[in-house]
Amino acid sequence: MALTVAQKAELVKKYGKNPTDTGSTEVQIAILTAEINQLNTHFAVHKHDFHSRRGLMTKVGQRRSLLAYLQKKDYKAYVALIESLGLRK
Repeated sequence: MALTVAQKAELVKKYGKNPTDTGSTEVQIAILTAEINQLNTHFAVHKHDFHSRRGLMTKVGQRRSLLAYLQKKDYKAYVALIESLGLRK
């Protein structure tokens, strides 16, 4: 259910400043978004998996905090990231 090493490496390559940049805010948000999307597809099949739903809510809250931080720190990067990830309509 977790992201594979290849999937994470691809996200780091796309959103990071260099191939080993796993700690930047943009990369963390991209990884959390991929994990959230994966959990949403899991819940389409397993509607009563409430233990995993709690983990989903934790990830959503963490992503929300990171997005708020990025919005305060670098608004242009925030706008580009949410547009790239398709988070807002």
